Amino acid sequence: MNNFLFDEFEGVSEKAWKQKIQVDLKGLDYNETLLWHTNEGITVKPFYSKEDQTHQHLQLPENDFFICETVFVDDVNIANKLAVDALNRGANAIEFVVDKTFDIDVLLVNIDINSNIRIYFKFNFLDADFIEKLSKATNSSNCYFNIDIIGNLAKTGNWFTNLKSDHEKLEKIVTQNNSIAINASIYQNAGANCTQQLAYTLAHANEYLNHFERNIADKIHFNFSVGSNYFFEIAKLRAFRILWNALLKEYGIENKEDAHIFTQPSLRNKTLYDYNVNMLRTTSESMSAVLGGTNTVSNISYDEIFHKSNEFGERISRNQLLVLKEESGFENAQHFADGSYYIESITQQLAENALEIFKQIEQGGGFLKQLKEGIIQRKIEESAQKEQELFDNGNLVLLGTNKIQNDKDQMKNDLELFPFVKKRSEKTLIQPIIQKRLAEKLEQQRLDNE
Repeated sequence: MNNFLFDEFEGVSEKAWKQKIQVDLKGLDYNETLLWHTNEGITVKPFYSKEDQTHQHLQLPENDFFICETVFVDDVNIANKLAVDALNRGANAIEFVVDKTFDIDVLLVNIDINSNIRIYFKFNFLDADFIEKLSKATNSSNCYFNIDIIGNLAKTGNWFTNLKSDHEKLEKIVTQNNSIAINASIYQNAGANCTQQLAYTLAHANEYLNHFERNIADKIHFNFSVGSNYFFEIAKLRAFRILWNALLKEYGIENKEDAHIFTQPSLRNKTLYDYNVNMLRTTSESMSAVLGGTNTVSNISYDEIFHKSNEFGERISRNQLLVLKEESGFENAQHFADGSYYIESITQQLAENALEIFKQIEQGGGFLKQLKEGIIQRKIEESAQKEQELFDNGNLVLLGTNKIQNDKDQMKNDLELFPFVKKRSEKTLIQPIIQKRLAEKLEQQRLDNE
C-alpha cells in the first residue's frame, strides 16, 4: 500500500501556482484582479494550499447536533401539546419562549427532562424567585435558561427594571445551572458583520465575567444567528470557540468544556415575497451551523415573518433538519470542516480581527460603557448601511425580491403579523440596537402598489 497513484506526481508549491496564474493574467495585477477584500476585513484568495493550514485545535461538541423546536408559551396546555408532538416527530430539543410565569408542572407533563433531550427557556421577563423555582423543578443539566440583562438593554434600550434591581436578581439566578445566555443574534439580525458579531459577543460575555469573575464561566451559553454567507458562517462559529477559550485562559480557566452554542437562521435576509425561497436560505444556514460545530439548531419556518406559528410551517422547518441529519449525511458532521484550507484561513482571520476589536472595546472602558455611549450601535449601523446599499443596488441578491421578481405575487391579504420594524414611542435609557430585514423598504413599496 506504499505506492499510491498520485505519488507519481510532484507536489506544486503555492509560489509555483501563483507564478502560473500571474502568467495567465497577461500583465494584470494579481492582487488587484483576484484578491477579494470583504467588509469583515478578510482577504479571500483565488486558491488555497496546505501552506494555508493553521492547524487550529478546536474543541468541538462530542455529540451530534440537536434538532430544536421553538414553542411560544401563551396557553401552557397548548404549549405542552406542541412540544410533546415535536419530540414525537423527530425533535430532541425544545425552546420555550415565555413572557410571564407559568404552571411548571403542566408545561412539562410527559416531557422527560432527564432523558437525551434538551430544554431551553427563553425569558422575556426577569423573576429570580420563579427561575429558582423552575431550576429546582427541572434539576437537570439538560436545561438552559436564556437570561441576558445586557442583551435586553441592547435590544430594548432599557433594563428589565433598572440596573441595580436587574443585577440583584441576576446574582440570585447565577447560582443555577446554565443560567446566562449571550444573545449574539441581536447583532447579526441588526446587520453587524461576522467580525463585529464575534467581537461584540466576546465583549458582551466578558461583562458577566468581569462582574461575577471566573465562577460564572460554566453557566454561560451562547445564542447565534447564521446568515447566508455559507463558508464565512461556518468559520464564524469555529472562530468563536477559539476566542472564547482564549478569553477563559486569561481568567486562568483551563480544561473547561467548550462553549455551548444554540443557533438559528438569520431573519435579516428573509423575505415576504417569493417566501418559499426562505426554505432554501434556512437550509443553507442550518448546514453552516452544523458544519460550524453548533450544539443545537432551531430552524425557523419559511413564513416566520408574516404568519402566526402554524403546524405546516413548523413541520417543514423541523423536517429540513431531519433531512439534513438522516438523509444528507450531516449526522455527526461537526468535524467535516477540519483541515479545509479555505475555512481554516477564514477562521484564523476572523478570530484575529475580532480580537483586535475586542481589545479596543476593553481599552475604551468595556462593552457596557460603549453600549451606553452609542458606539456599538453606531458601528453596527455603519455595517448595516453598507449591506443595505449592496442590496439596494443589486450587488447583494435576494432572489424573488430584488432580482427575478414575480409581479403577480400578492401578499397584502396574507399578512397575519406585521413584518416590518415597529415604531416605538416609549422612552429608553440608551439607543436600542434595531433588528431590521434588508428587504423591508422594497417590500413596503410593493405592498403599496398591489
